[in-house]
Amino acid sequence: MPPRPTLILASASPRRRDLLWGLGVRFAVRPVDLDETPRVGEEARAYVRRLAAEKAAARRGAGELILAADTSVVLDGEILGKPADEAEARAMLGRLSGREHTVVTGIALAGGAGTALAESGDCARTAVEESRVRIAPMMEDEIAWYAATGEGLDKAGGYAAQGLGAL
Repeated sequence: MPPRPTLILASASPRRRDLLWGLGVRFAVRPVDLDETPRVGEEARAYVRRLAAEKAAARRGAGELILAADTSVVLDGEILGKPADEAEARAMLGRLSGREHTVVTGIALAGGAGTALAESGDCARTAVEESRVRIAPMMEDEIAWYAATGEGLDKAGGYAAQGLGAL
């Protein structure tokens, strides 16, 4: 029987790490830093699928399974990535306030040499999931307070539904 592949999480996301820990999965963390600029005309589903696949491919090593993901917020057909600063976070939150939007996540699982995934000739498998999210109406002072916490600065759309943003 071949040795069990090592699972590598190609992400620095504490939320993704917590999910795997909560499932009792053994893994190592090796984040990937890529240019996350959407291509001209690229739709959100294709964008997150491409980024997840590129992250997984960038970390693929022999005997390893690489799990990667990318999440974006889409409002009025526009992909909202991570805000560059607090001012941009406030602007994003102002646009999202009182409205429904889509959260799109692409995931990829890539197998390095010696894994069943690689030997099947299918070096990577991808999927995309969507969720509809409604943000409660917020006053300017609430938006400013939340943006100032910094919690949403490394999150698509400028908020974290599993943190203070749950308020």
